[in-house]
Amino acid sequence: MTAPQPFTLREPRKPDDFAEIAALLSAADPEWPVTPDLLSVWDAAHDPALYRLELVAEQAGRVVGVGQVGHDDFAFEEWRYFGGITVHPDARGQGIGTALYGALMESLRARGAQDIRTMLSDQAHDAPGRAFLAARGFTRTWDRFESRLHTDEAELGRFDDLMAAVAADGVHLRSTADLAGDPQRNRRLWELDWRLFQDVPMGQALTRRPFEAWVKQELDDPTFSHELSFVAVRPGVQDPETGPYVGYSTLMRNPAGFYVIGMTGVRREDRGRGVAKALKVAAMRALAAAGGGEIRTFNDPPNKAMLGMNRALGFRRGPTRSRYELHLDPVTGERRPIDVPPVTA
Repeated sequence: MTAPQPFTLREPRKPDDFAEIAALLSAADPEWPVTPDLLSVWDAAHDPALYRLELVAEQAGRVVGVGQVGHDDFAFEEWRYFGGITVHPDARGQGIGTALYGALMESLRARGAQDIRTMLSDQAHDAPGRAFLAARGFTRTWDRFESRLHTDEAELGRFDDLMAAVAADGVHLRSTADLAGDPQRNRRLWELDWRLFQDVPMGQALTRRPFEAWVKQELDDPTFSHELSFVAVRPGVQDPETGPYVGYSTLMRNPAGFYVIGMTGVRREDRGRGVAKALKVAAMRALAAAGGGEIRTFNDPPNKAMLGMNRALGFRRGPTRSRYELHLDPVTGERRPIDVPPVTA
């Protein structure tokens, strides 16, 4: 066994370190690779009003570890933070993760952090990470089920009656690319997104991102596929916030070539009419027409309606990603018990 080599912690040099950081993250989680360009875009899209600390571990001139913590813009509280630590698989067992964790936690304790969150999957490559969290007192508090489908295996013709019924009900399915001429498109989708997300059972109270940040992080993200993301438009509706938009479903393309559903939802007044399923079918058919591919989606255990819909569409359960939390006393900085029982599969 090669003797451990010394390493140093420092802030990342941007954009110079992005290539090595992307390679590190992709090696640690090969099913969800990233690219230097994406890291650059995501870095630029970060809301500067929110706290963030990023560190890398450098060993023999190579980035072998990365850690970051910051305010959770998805469920913001001044005392709540979200982060993660990744060490390259061939550099583990040398105290790199421990050093990164110590430096990040020192920063959070100084800020009076009370709730620290991260996420890991139940897959084998995340077993070291799960053990790392358990040794430091993190508790698994919430699960998200991943499901997958490849358009080559989907019988898309069997949904003809559904699509005809939705159209007969007066709902038009338009891609976000087709709606680019609507000067209110982005703001209407922002309003609709917030309205829909409040009904998603995610085990936490959500906070709204500013309009400019949402557009930058969603519609302007290079992974967002405007040709494969669809909006349900009911021309007779003129909601003061969302106009005729009554639902939508988005697809993002990962650098590995598969697609991820970011959001599927329909306003309460139009639920139970097959609109959400039709939105997904429209995306699946558009992707099949463009050459096909795999689609992945995430759902929460209480969202039985969406889980059942995905099964009916042909999605099959994949890995589970879980939220882990560490709660700290705001005065002493010591760990305190979590009184919310874990949600299990």
